[in-house]
Amino acid sequence: MACDHRKVLDLAKEGNWEEAHALVQMHGDELSCQIHGYLHRVEGDLGNARYWYGRGNSTLPNNTLEEEYARLCGRL
Repeated sequence: MACDHRKVLDLAKEGNWEEAHALVQMHGDELSCQIHGYLHRVEGDLGNARYWYGRGNSTLPNNTLEEEYARLCGRL
């Protein structure tokens, strides 16, 4: 089953970190991994965020959380 990226990002925006994390953590596609990394940035766990961005063929971004949220939404 494919990840519902929109739902994960909506949950994150609403502050439902745990639910968003639970939905995305079982997927390994590039965008899911980047969203997973974003969630760990929100949490403040930059080491874990760096790992997940790397799994998503990216690097830990040097932008604000708001900018990263918008960038990820733009990939939908």
